[in-house]
Order: sequence, then C-alpha cells, then structure tokens
Amino acid sequence: MAATTTTTSPKQWHDADYCTLYLVTDSTPAILGLGPGPTTEREKEDKLCATVEAALRGGATCVQLRDKDGDTAALVRTARRLHAIARRFAVPLLINDRVDVALAVGCEGVHVGQDDLDLATARKLLGKYKIIGVTVSNVEEMQAAVEGGADYLGIGTVFATPTKENTKSIIGVDGLQQILLRIPAESPVKTVCIGGINATNTSRVVWQSSNPAGAGHSLDGVAVVSAIMGAADPEAAARELLRLVKTPPAFAPRHFLSTSAAQAQEPEEASTDPDPDPEAKATAILARVPDLVRAVDAQRPLSHNMTNLVVQNLAANVALAVGASPIMANYGEEAADLAAIPGSALVVNMGTVTPDGLANYLRALRAYNDAGRPVVFDPVGAGATAVRRSATKTILGGGYIDVLKGNQAEILSCIAATSLDPNASSSKAPQQRGVDSGPGDGDVQKLGAAIRDLATLRKNVVVMTGKTDYVTAAGSGGGAVLAVDNGHEYLGMVTGTGCCLGTTISAYVSAVTAAGSQGSESSAGDSRLAAVVAALLHYNIAAELAAERDDVRGPGTFVPAFLDELHNVRKATVRGDFGWLSRAKVSVLCLP
Repeated sequence: MAATTTTTSPKQWHDADYCTLYLVTDSTPAILGLGPGPTTEREKEDKLCATVEAALRGGATCVQLRDKDGDTAALVRTARRLHAIARRFAVPLLINDRVDVALAVGCEGVHVGQDDLDLATARKLLGKYKIIGVTVSNVEEMQAAVEGGADYLGIGTVFATPTKENTKSIIGVDGLQQILLRIPAESPVKTVCIGGINATNTSRVVWQSSNPAGAGHSLDGVAVVSAIMGAADPEAAARELLRLVKTPPAFAPRHFLSTSAAQAQEPEEASTDPDPDPEAKATAILARVPDLVRAVDAQRPLSHNMTNLVVQNLAANVALAVGASPIMANYGEEAADLAAIPGSALVVNMGTVTPDGLANYLRALRAYNDAGRPVVFDPVGAGATAVRRSATKTILGGGYIDVLKGNQAEILSCIAATSLDPNASSSKAPQQRGVDSGPGDGDVQKLGAAIRDLATLRKNVVVMTGKTDYVTAAGSGGGAVLAVDNGHEYLGMVTGTGCCLGTTISAYVSAVTAAGSQGSESSAGDSRLAAVVAALLHYNIAAELAAERDDVRGPGTFVPAFLDELHNVRKATVRGDFGWLSRAKVSVLCLP
C-alpha cells in the first residue's frame, strides 16, 4: 500500500474499512528480532516503528499500540511517531487501554478490554467521533459492548497464543461464530477476531465466520500480532495476510463464497427460509442416489483412513466393496502427497488418542484443507474421557471438516466442546462407557434442532447415527434434517461398522466434490447432503440384505455377507437395477 497524504475526518472513520487487517503491536525484543543482548528503549522504538511502517506498506488497515508495561512518557513518544506514520497511509492509530495517551497524541481512538476503563467513561472522555473498540469473549460481553455503542468488537481469544496473559478462555472458531450470530443484524458495529491468527488459518477463519445476510454479522477482518510483528519481512507478511483475508479457502463450497463481506465473490443472499416442501426434498435426493452410486464406481475415489488397527482391515474391505480405493496411513507427513491425488478424501477416525496421534490428525487435516479435498471426522468415544473430549475440541478447531459423523453421545459431546454456554461445557457432556452409542433415547425434535444448529455453525454436514440416522447440511434449503430409517441390528454387534460408515461417506462426498457443484446457491449444500444420504442408504440397505441371507446366522457370518451386498448393490446400480432402493426409508423432520 503506497503512502498518501490524504486525511480522514473523525466522522469518516466510522464508515472506513479499518478492520480488514488490524495490526496489534508487540514491543517484546524477541518478537521484534532484536536478539538476546541488552536493548535500549530507543532501539525498541525504532524497530517497532520500522515494523509498523513496513506492515502499512503491505496493506495493514489499522494499528493498535499495545504496551502494558511502558511508562507514560515513552508511550506518548512512541505513539506520536506511530501516529505520524499511520497518517501517511490514512490508517487509524488506536491505543490499547490508555485513554490519557490517546488524548495526548490526538490519535483516532482506543481499544479497551474487560478489565480496562469502561466503555461509557472512555466515550465521555474521547467524544462521539473517536473509535472505541472492546474485547469480548462471550455473548453477554458482546451485548453490553453493542448496547454501549462500541465501534468495533475484538472477539477472542480464538486460538491459544503466548502474547496474552490471563486469557479467560479459548473460544475457537465455533465460539467466534456463536457471538457473530447473536449480534443484531441492524447493528453498525464492526468485528475482528484475535488470538493465534496467522497465515495458516486466516482464510479458513474468515470464511467460517461469515453468515448469510440477515443472520447476525459476518467477520470484517482479523487482528494479528506476531504473524506480522515477528515476521522476517513484515511488509510481505501483511500483504499475504491481506490476500488471505480476501480469498476463500480451497475447500469452500460454491454456495458460501458470497456470504463473507471480506471474501465476497457474487452479491447473493443465502436462503434462510424453511423449505416450502420438505418431502419434495427427500424425493429429489432419493432420485439422485443411483447417479451417486455410479459416480463412486466410475471415479474410484481414494479413501485415506487414519484409524486404529482394529478397524483397518474391515474399513479397507468396505472401501473396496463400495467402489473406493483405500489407503490406511496414520502418519501425517504422508497426507500432503495423498491429498494431491484427484478424488482423494480423508477420514479421521479418533481411535487411540495420543499426543503423536493428535499431531498427525491435525497435520493431515490441514493438508487436505489446503488441497481443497473433503474431510470426514468420526469423534469415536468423544464423551468417554476428558482426554477424548479435549482431543475432539482440538481437532474441531484445527481445520475445516466437511462431514462430522458420530452417534448421539459423540455429537452431543462435540456440541458441548464448542459451546460458549457454561451449562453445556465438556465436563457436563453425556458420559459414554466407551465407543458404544449409548441409549439414544433423546427428544428427536431437540436432537434434530441441535444438529441443524451445529451444521449451520460449522458450515458442514452433520450425521448423527443410531437406530435412525439423522443428517443435515448447512446451506441445504433452510437446513432440513433428514431421517434415514434403514439398517440392521447386526451393525451394532460388530466392531468397526460405525467407523466404516465414515469410510463409505468419504467415498461419496469425494465423488460429488470432484464432480463440482453448479447452479443455485444452495446446490452445493444439497449435493453434499445427497452424497451422505446415498452413502447411508448404500451402507444400511446392504446390511439389511445381508442379514436376510440364508447363510447368515449371526454377527460372525454377517460380516462377509455384508461385504458381498455392498459390492452387489453397487454393481446392480451400475447395470441399471435400482430395486434395492425401494427399501429406502427417508423422511424429513418437521422442526420449528
């Protein structure tokens, strides 16, 4: 960004685009790259100013001077230098907490935290035209700040970060979304997120934190600290971050590209109205099933399974039977090469949870996100132990997941792990005995609404398995929840059949992703929903057919027959025989 002599009036700042790439300074010598030796205050100040100027050349849209430990005289001196630099780029300078310094310098405003000077007093001292931002980390703090007239909200901490002490909580992208969705749509308040934001997650965070017009707010930008202040080339770092803020991630489905103000491609509004004819949706999806079965058969998608040794053999055989090409690879370093293969998909089956295993999951998740390939996450036993609950939260926050599949207890644990509501904390999530599904006797309406809200929050497909499987997808005609009432009790008597459903889903989602989505804004959501429903029907109806065979006398003889029928259903469909599909029992839940 070239320097300019253009000035902006105090009134104009409220309408200016200053939140896109918001730089927060850090005067720590190590962050500034000043080395381990003694450093004078002047050296720190010079390096700080040089770094900020470089960031402004790279496109930073706002600067916040944050120095909790500096004395007033030094802070005023540094602020004056930074203000002169920022004015050359027509960018506002804000001071963290210190209203007195902002007044002394005459800069554009302040940022206050929950433990700093209150918003009302800051406004009284600064006047109505100065910018005042407020840190918020939950809905209650957001509501107070919006009602108090804050100009922007700094929402976080999103990810763990060493730059802030006494962090109350890590809210994750889900927590960020929960706050954004509760901001009144008519409010003029701007929003940035802060905490661990860097080049590896910026594009994803902005995309996942966008919402359809009329549904809360979308994120306006990101606040970064060390990603620029600690960069070897701050100008290049800022330029890349600005590009990432404005660029949808590789995995972004077409129908969500227009919902972020920062990443807008086409100015369309996403439909939030209930589907006028829910049963027609189920019929339309059923009509697509044969083509989806044939697509898997023709494409032979690669199903990369990260799963435990108990399940690997059965998962590989199921993949082959449904028409996919399996690979069992738990080492994350292989993921980038596998994700580069056209038609590949990742299944993260949270089997044995270890620090190394978790690191491998995250590495693979990011590799598939970078390549734009689909990811299926099965949080096996998510509610069984504190370790599993923590691992589930880490994986959910570590990247974008196309399909979240689990039984009732596991899905409810995922909801609890990502909720800002203290009454829904992970410690209060349903306790599992192990990886079994539990009784599954919850209120169907409440469960349906819960998975619909989770899918909307995460912009993905959520599948809750049980005697009846429930599935919904964000962006699919008002968030319809479909019930699939097929299957057989033998599936619950064989270890790994739930995990292998994830393998089957990965093949179908990969096939529909490779084919691409064209047409209306909701078509991509509908395509993913149709792919998952097709996978459920293929899998569950094959189980019914296997259980009815004369040679099946129990769970032991069921497994080979099940593999046969998975294969037979696929081959029959390719030949044009859709008789098996007459067994399909798909309906739509009527939710408020």
